[in-house]
Amino acid sequence: MAAGAGTPAKSKPTPKAPANGRSKTSKPTPKTPANGRSKIGGNGYDADAIQTLEGLTAVRKRPGMYIGGTGSQGLMHLVWELVDNAVDEAAAGFATRLDVTLNRDHSVEVADNGRGIPIDRHTQRKVSALEVVLTELHAGGKFGNGAYGASGGLHGVGASVVNALSTKLVAQVDRDGHTHELSFKERVAGSFSGSSFRAGHQVKKIKRIGKTKSGTRIRFWPDRDLFDLDARIEFDEICDRVTQACFLVPGLKARVIDKRSGKDRKPFEFVSRGGLSDLVDHLSVEASVSEVITLSGIQTFTERVPVEEEMRDLERDCTIEIALRWVDNYESVVQSFVNTIPTTHGGTHMAGFDRALTRAVNDILLKDARKLAKLAKENKHRATKEDVQEGLVAAIKVTVPEPQFRGQTKQELGTPAVEKIVYDIVKQGLTDWFEGGGPKRHANLVRDKIANAVLNRVSSRQLLETKRRAANMGSTGMPEKLADCRVHGPDSELIIVEGDSAAGPAKAGRNAENMAILPLRGKVVNAGKASLKQVLDNAEAQALFCAVGAGSGKEFNIDAARYGRIVILCDADVDGSHIRCLLLTLIHEYMRPMLEEGRVFAAQPPLFSCRTGDSIHRAFTDEERDAVTKELIKSGRKAENIVWKRFKGLGEMNVEELAECSLDPETRILRRMTMADAKAAKRAAQLFETLMGSDVAKRRDYLVANSTLLDPSALDV
Repeated sequence: MAAGAGTPAKSKPTPKAPANGRSKTSKPTPKTPANGRSKIGGNGYDADAIQTLEGLTAVRKRPGMYIGGTGSQGLMHLVWELVDNAVDEAAAGFATRLDVTLNRDHSVEVADNGRGIPIDRHTQRKVSALEVVLTELHAGGKFGNGAYGASGGLHGVGASVVNALSTKLVAQVDRDGHTHELSFKERVAGSFSGSSFRAGHQVKKIKRIGKTKSGTRIRFWPDRDLFDLDARIEFDEICDRVTQACFLVPGLKARVIDKRSGKDRKPFEFVSRGGLSDLVDHLSVEASVSEVITLSGIQTFTERVPVEEEMRDLERDCTIEIALRWVDNYESVVQSFVNTIPTTHGGTHMAGFDRALTRAVNDILLKDARKLAKLAKENKHRATKEDVQEGLVAAIKVTVPEPQFRGQTKQELGTPAVEKIVYDIVKQGLTDWFEGGGPKRHANLVRDKIANAVLNRVSSRQLLETKRRAANMGSTGMPEKLADCRVHGPDSELIIVEGDSAAGPAKAGRNAENMAILPLRGKVVNAGKASLKQVLDNAEAQALFCAVGAGSGKEFNIDAARYGRIVILCDADVDGSHIRCLLLTLIHEYMRPMLEEGRVFAAQPPLFSCRTGDSIHRAFTDEERDAVTKELIKSGRKAENIVWKRFKGLGEMNVEELAECSLDPETRILRRMTMADAKAAKRAAQLFETLMGSDVAKRRDYLVANSTLLDPSALDV
């Protein structure tokens, strides 16, 4: 909004229209030819067709250009603009607190205890600086060498965009011993008195406060007419964002309050003292392979920029802070930031980090890796970016004045000079750590992990080549014992059973149209601790990968899966539970998208069966069997006539029983397996390995450590 808006201009009397409805001063409208085109220009495209959008009108006309869209992402971006301003105050050393409140009237308030936006009169605009910040694009204190050395808000459009896309906004500033307030209704400055609004430019003093107290509070009501109907402001997402901010600015105390429900939920509060190291710890959910490695440095670069309408060379300081570690997983989690802004799309700093990390690992860490000796002869021992970042958890922060972002949403850094600076600091820092700066044991563990990643990648490619050659030779490449279904697709399912004894009745009782049966012999390899080569060498795991036909590990493509579902059908005993755990672990490690999309199920066959008259009763546990027995006795059945049959395995069921209990979609019980189930199965598989494996010493140590009733002195082993 231009300075002076809200002051009514003197109106001129409207000329009286003649009886024919036309003004005396009006010009007749040119008659449009029959072909629909104006004579001017021949196609209706003349000077009057060119429109100009001034002030905040441009934001409302094209909100996606400023906030990335009109869905939830765009709505959340309004919150980020104000949060980023508060975090900039904290990063500059002027604020220690950030509060975000979600109110029941759908408004959002962001508050900090920084210096407070200036409220004095702006020399050029003749209104308060507060009004300028909230009404004019490209206005702020972050241009050049102003009030901020390095900040997240750089374009000067953040706060004004929030105002542009709101029906109402109230700004309160604590400065100079008073709380000052300026309100906006549909972008017009003024003040509210209850529900009434009065336009004006004066910033009101609403109360007296302590002279040392300062800060800014901005409360806004988003214009819901501009956003999608399902656009929402998410409490958890705000908590995640302010948590990130606390890691970036150690000591900043953040609080998020949600008052939208009838019963207020408990406020979220967070503070970090360790910065990026704490963030890496926070992101590391798997067991650690290495300690947290911290790298830092500062370099100067020259940048040619416009200064007072002239291009000049300016020296910039670029500060790099990095924390990273490797964990026992093959997925990587890397978060990058420029000043205080998350750069989710990366940019030049991430390009430098990726190059340096890969180069340092290849040149230093893997230079003499014994595991890669055979591959070195074929020149296949160089690690790729994906190999190096397998299981990597890292946080990268770049602090630089006036960074160049690619787009207003600031998700990708474009400053070219930053790439080399990050490369130099990371390359040197990791070289020092690999060559003795870090614990030798940790460096060896990282070396083994990355070397295994290289071996696994090469093994995967060799397996694919083998499959391609088999296909070219006319082989189906399918497991020999697979009883395939006639139709594949979303409604088909691969049913995994234990051994040939269960395969027989399962094949006879299935619907061959969409049910495939794959019998597995023995126990599949424990994928939780085996290498990819060991997994691929396991016949049962190989059979499963081939049957599904979508690859494995990083190469797994769920769109190529031949079956819509995988159903694990095991015996209802301890041994069956172990096999189910191993299969779930294998799927979790090498076919994870099947779990993530809810396409893995466990059939639950009964453990007991009893016939009384024409009725058949089934029970899945001892307790359930006893409860059914009690109910039958109560109904008049004699106890001696209630005879339960315990199934030792699926092979003991006849075709009709197996079909009814585990195959018929109308009568069977299936449990959908989730990621939580898979992770629990991984732990269970490792426990089974300890308790039932061949390592006696490991089992003894476990029993000694975990039994409170055990007398170690009584053991004779």
